[in-house]
Amino acid sequence: MSHEATVTSPETNATVNTAPRTASVLAGTVFLCGVGTLGVEMIASRLLAPYFGTSQPIWAAVIGLTLVYLAVGYHVGGRIADRYPDERLLYRLVLLSGVATALIPPLAAPILGFAQRAVAHLAVGGFIGALFGVLALFAVPVTLLAMVGPFAVRLQLHRAAAGVSVAGATAGTVSAISTVGSIIGTFLTVLVLIPAIGAAATTYVYAGLLVALGALGARGWGALLALALTTALAGYTFFSSGPIKSAGCDGCTLIAEYESPYNYIQVATRQDPEYGQQVVLLLNEGLAVHSIYNTAYDGDPLDTLTGGGPWDYFAIAPFVVPGRDPASVRSLAMLGSAAGTTPAQFLAIFGPDTHIDAVEIDPMIIDVGRRFFNMRDAATGPDHPNYRVYAEDARYWLATRGGVYDVIGMDAYHQPYIPFHLTTVEFFRLVQQHLAPDGVAVVNAGLGPDGDDRLSRAIVATMEQVFPQVIVIETAHLSNQIIIGVNRNVGDGYANLLDAYARIEHPALRRTLERVYVPTRQPAATYAPFTDDRAPVERLVDSLIFDALTR
Repeated sequence: MSHEATVTSPETNATVNTAPRTASVLAGTVFLCGVGTLGVEMIASRLLAPYFGTSQPIWAAVIGLTLVYLAVGYHVGGRIADRYPDERLLYRLVLLSGVATALIPPLAAPILGFAQRAVAHLAVGGFIGALFGVLALFAVPVTLLAMVGPFAVRLQLHRAAAGVSVAGATAGTVSAISTVGSIIGTFLTVLVLIPAIGAAATTYVYAGLLVALGALGARGWGALLALALTTALAGYTFFSSGPIKSAGCDGCTLIAEYESPYNYIQVATRQDPEYGQQVVLLLNEGLAVHSIYNTAYDGDPLDTLTGGGPWDYFAIAPFVVPGRDPASVRSLAMLGSAAGTTPAQFLAIFGPDTHIDAVEIDPMIIDVGRRFFNMRDAATGPDHPNYRVYAEDARYWLATRGGVYDVIGMDAYHQPYIPFHLTTVEFFRLVQQHLAPDGVAVVNAGLGPDGDDRLSRAIVATMEQVFPQVIVIETAHLSNQIIIGVNRNVGDGYANLLDAYARIEHPALRRTLERVYVPTRQPAATYAPFTDDRAPVERLVDSLIFDALTR
């Protein structure tokens, strides 16, 4: 027959509840709370991605504030446990953490909406305020969950016959159990739950788990009320919710959205005055269009162009080499192919047998390309037998599986940030090793407001350490620069492009060649080449953003 007793702790004169829960039950509670702690942190990053992106500064904010919450929870939890070492109080804390987690989706929506408007109007105060406002939503559940560890140590020490002589072992065991739970929570959230059911549903999986766990230990009317409130919040979220956010581009209508382990993905349509209806790909915060498909395409290469967007310029880059003929361009490696805009142009312009290896790290983007962007690679049918798509990291793939190419294009960038390992001297040396003698390495680099080209100049300074000549052209929209590295000195690259325009009869190539602009240089600045050891590319981009926001 079970019963409950209380005794007085000789160390603190506090009343200690000695409910007959076994050590294994308490260990299970610690484990599940560890799962919830890191699960909630992973949800925070996904919740922020559609509005703030997934760059290192955002991750630094998420991790840094989470550590603050954990530190506060450990300290406060230990003090409360010493004063009120009652198991029922422990489970009430777990119960409250579950309710606080359930409040995150409905409270986050208006804050994120405000953030979107703040960014649209370049309101730096509102942007930063919204970012930390969202992160503050996670303060209560994470802090409460951090209290569980020291509380469990206090309860276990009271039960242990050896008392404080096993304090180290007890604290170590509790920490280890919590850490194992956190490891499982990290991978379960990122690799299983969010891709399968989305961020909101994942939030309520953890909220339900914590509320149920707390209710089993706390019992009473409060536990029933917490269960009812969590259920009501979940129902409100699912029955009243629409898309995570509206499409970020002007005149766009959202038609599909997905969450993958890598990105928040949006597919939208819009009307273009030159090409008619287009399908566009937006990722994460939606500050840039990553792929375009013109639905009117019926085999005419002109209909694969984007009106002077950066994708068009990869096909004309080989013609900075003097006298080059379109028939000599037979291969492309596209590092960061997204939904396949540039490969589609190469196939239409240079022929369906062109050898193309396209690398995109996110398998879901590849699937979206096949479903919405008419991506017809070798895996989808016999039309393009030499067009293969790989779901891998671009640099790793090039080092382990890459061949030799006439063009190696690089557009594997999460707007507005560029993965540092794709901007370094070591990376461009690897690229050079995989170029044909007359091959070209082509990088798409975005410009800041008012043509701020500091990022472009830093990449040029790096590429000049590897390539004998680097040529920069500007796109028709004046929002991107195309940086071309060649394996030998080709003289005046701009003159070579003009000569190609006079020689080449292909309409699609001519259309883009006539939209080549020589960039107007800002005052010269010295940049140290980026290396694998030091590539402060995100700090440089942050300075561009900050300058834009504070103007």
